[in-house]
Amino acid sequence: MTVPMTPILHARAILALGLPLVGSHLAQMALHVTDTVMLGWYGVTPLAAGVLGSTCFFLVFVLGSGFAHAVMPMVAAAAGQNDDAQVRRTVRMGLWLSIAYGAVCYPVFWYSGAILLALGQQPEVASLTQQFLRIAGIGMMPALLIMVLKSYLAALERTQVVLWVTVGAVGVNIAIGWALIFGNWGAPELGVAGAATASVVVQILTFVALALYAGLLPGLRRFRLWQRFWRPDWQAMGQVYRLGWPIAVTGLSETGLFTATSVMMGWIGTVELAAHGITLQAVSVTFMLHVGLSNAATVRAGRAYGRGDWVDLRAGALVALLLSVLVAIGIIVLFLLFPEPIIAAFVDRAKPESAEIIAIGAGLLIIAALFQLTDAAQVMALGLLRGIHDTKVPFLLAAISYWAVGIPASYVLAFVFGWGGQGLWLGLVIGLTCAATLLNLRFWMRARPRPGVAG
Repeated sequence: MTVPMTPILHARAILALGLPLVGSHLAQMALHVTDTVMLGWYGVTPLAAGVLGSTCFFLVFVLGSGFAHAVMPMVAAAAGQNDDAQVRRTVRMGLWLSIAYGAVCYPVFWYSGAILLALGQQPEVASLTQQFLRIAGIGMMPALLIMVLKSYLAALERTQVVLWVTVGAVGVNIAIGWALIFGNWGAPELGVAGAATASVVVQILTFVALALYAGLLPGLRRFRLWQRFWRPDWQAMGQVYRLGWPIAVTGLSETGLFTATSVMMGWIGTVELAAHGITLQAVSVTFMLHVGLSNAATVRAGRAYGRGDWVDLRAGALVALLLSVLVAIGIIVLFLLFPEPIIAAFVDRAKPESAEIIAIGAGLLIIAALFQLTDAAQVMALGLLRGIHDTKVPFLLAAISYWAVGIPASYVLAFVFGWGGQGLWLGLVIGLTCAATLLNLRFWMRARPRPGVAG
């Protein structure tokens, strides 16, 4: 008989698994933050194009990463059942699906300029954004493969390597970006194209490092991950697909909420879009704390689900939620006390537009403090629901919250009520609060033993 874990033991287990994941997510976000900072020093229009391009890339990436996110709870459950063959089958087909998606989505990047013009973006920004995306889109496939391998390693509680490989990637990205954006060290001055090129190189190198680790580490050789990799496994592919596509569309719904605000902010003005992008970067950095804890909760819930230990699952979920709330409170204090210094870190004060960008961004950051608790609660609930392989209904709940509630609220507050950029961000507060409420209700209704249900 398994002895129930105490809350302290649950907290230790979640933090031991989650802190390296938090660090790796922060390092991953640092890749984008450093690009934003360097483009902010380079010029306002390149910054706006880089922000818009990164947002569009991330939107397409989120849709494809659903399969990688499905790998994590599936591998965790298989590991809980000591089923090495199922671990291998799941990861391989997650990689297959990611390769296929990366190839299919590239035309979207190639013709992105026309799409952005149709969405009302200014011609100069749309042209530079297309230049960025035509290069950055090449990195979609390795970026998705990286996500699959990270999910695989995290589910097996091999999180330290994920952290250090990602940290190393940040240093490489800074060096290449510094050379190619500004034309330093004898390199050509490429601006936004330099930032995109740096990202692609870093993604390829990161994938190679993780692939070698997964294939050569003695403790992982028993999974034979790369042996006869070319052989299809249609049953396992179907399992990953069925669990992954709702995760993908759920992520698309949330990211679409923020992308829609970026598009609408572009209607207001280039300076406002630049301030919005900087604020979004700052919020995204702190959001990675919640994502890392949510990933840890997915793994822990998946292991308990695989063992059929519902008591342990519920107890661990409660501890994970409480930890996320504590982190959210700390972020709220940070945003309320230091909004201007946080925004100012992203811009060159010598630029004439900098003072306006800082003022607008600081106001948006104060509004962002309003949704920290609900944002933490919704991403944690999603992670826990994935752990028990429940993704279809959460997708519907998220879509309703973000698209039927959040986006209309942003539009009405910004343009009907005339509140501008602050109205857009208040719409985010409303959408995220709705999602947090519905998703947490769903998890606690489902996280109990049910006759005839595996786990």
